[in-house]
Amino acid sequence: MTHSPYHIFGADRTSRWVITVDHARNTVPAEINGGDLGLSAGDMQRHIAYDIGALGVAMVMGELLDAPVVASNFSRLVIDPNRGVIDPTLVMRLYDGTIIPANAEVDAAEEARRIETYYAPYHAALEDVVSQRDDPVIVAMHSFSPRLNGRAPRPWEVAILHAAHDPRSLGPHVINALRRDPSLTVGDNEPYAGHLPGDSVDRLALQKNRLNALIEVRQDLISDETGQQHWGARLAPVLQAALQDSGY
Repeated sequence: MTHSPYHIFGADRTSRWVITVDHARNTVPAEINGGDLGLSAGDMQRHIAYDIGALGVAMVMGELLDAPVVASNFSRLVIDPNRGVIDPTLVMRLYDGTIIPANAEVDAAEEARRIETYYAPYHAALEDVVSQRDDPVIVAMHSFSPRLNGRAPRPWEVAILHAAHDPRSLGPHVINALRRDPSLTVGDNEPYAGHLPGDSVDRLALQKNRLNALIEVRQDLISDETGQQHWGARLAPVLQAALQDSGY
């Protein structure tokens, strides 16, 4: 049976919103080393393999915003759909101090095969769903680790990434809407800065002048269904308020 590189949930939803989840799952297709990257089961449950909780939050948001959710169905360690095709971290050999054994000998031919088999179909699905809408609003849903190995704890509960040069980013409006809640510590291009050339938001939104927002929620807050339900319900009205504030 051929491995499906993506899933679309709520394909018949008709609002302007489209939610993407680049790192939705920790799945390793069977054709890659028998479905095993050489890591322990514990490592495959860590942030290095996928964005913990991001899909669950996105599913709640999708229902509340009447938005389809397009989610990858392969681990970011197989190939990272949130990297440009010439990015040296497209296929990770080492991540947060952990060596990825099955990626050590990946050559140009295998990288090209993974692009063709997983990366390209996922991005084609994203474009297909988004292009069906007039003036779509793309929300890229991610999550971040509370702490990397040997680093300080990350204090933000939620963070918004945005490119400074992007006039169609809802990021600043989302930050303003979130900061109306004084209980939140909101990251502005934290714990990562902006966007990378060729990443998902760049390909899908910036290069095509589409409205967009990239949300990161700290993984310890959304590691279970209760947290995912809470944050999905919390973020949906924030996004609606941000869109209204933007005037778009």
